[in-house]
Amino acid sequence: MILVLWDIDRTLLYVGDTDRLVYHEVFREVVGQDATSLPARGTGVTMPVAVRELLTINGIPETETEHLADLIVGRLPDRRESHREELVRRGMVMPGAIEALTAVHRAPDLIPTVVTGNLRASAEIKLSAMSLTQYVDVSIGGYASDSAHRPDLVGIAQSRAAGRHGIQFDRANTVIIGDSRQDVVTGLEGGARVIGVASGTTSTQQLAEAGAHDVMPDLHDVEGLLSRIRGVMIK
Repeated sequence: MILVLWDIDRTLLYVGDTDRLVYHEVFREVVGQDATSLPARGTGVTMPVAVRELLTINGIPETETEHLADLIVGRLPDRRESHREELVRRGMVMPGAIEALTAVHRAPDLIPTVVTGNLRASAEIKLSAMSLTQYVDVSIGGYASDSAHRPDLVGIAQSRAAGRHGIQFDRANTVIIGDSRQDVVTGLEGGARVIGVASGTTSTQQLAEAGAHDVMPDLHDVEGLLSRIRGVMIK
C-alpha cells in the first residue's frame, strides 16, 4: 500500500483572492489597522508561519507577534467559512484534479489523504466547498493545526494512517503530490517521495531543481500520474 499525500492549494484547487480577503479582515479585526502588505502567493508555507510573516511585514513589533498571531490563526477558519459562497464563486478545481483524485481514490493499493499548510478546519472548508472531500480521508491527514513546521506533517499523517490501516508508512511507501518548493522540502525532510506538479507559481524545472523525484506540468495525464506514484517507490 502507498500513502498518497495531496497538497491542496494550487494543486487540487484555487480559491482566488478569498484567502487574501480573509487575511485583510482578520488582521484589521485583531490588530486594529489595515494590512498594507500580504505574504507572497503560492509559497506553500503553513498558515501560522504566513500569519507571522503578515505581522512582521506590516511593522508589528516582535514582542507582540506571538500573541497576535495566535489570535489571528484562531479566527481564520470561522471567517473563511463566512465567505464560503464567495470561495465557491471565485475559486476553481485545478485542471485534471477531479480525474486524478478519482483514479487515486479508486486504486486498491493507494491510500489518499492530504498534507497541507492549511489548518484542518480551513482545509475541510475548502475541500467541501469544491466537493472534493469524498476523494481523500481527511481524518488521517497532516495540517498546520498539528505543527507550524510543515515537514512534521508527513510523520503525523503516516502515524495516523498506520493507526487506521495497520501498516507502517515511511519514505518507501509515501508520496507527496504538490506544486511548490515547500511541498518538495516537506517530502524530502519529512520522509516521503515527491511528485511536483507545475500548476502553481513554480515551474517543472524549478520543482526538479528543488529535488522532486518526478514532475508533471499538470494533472491531466491520469495514467502517467498513477505510474509515477508507483514508480517513485522503486527509485
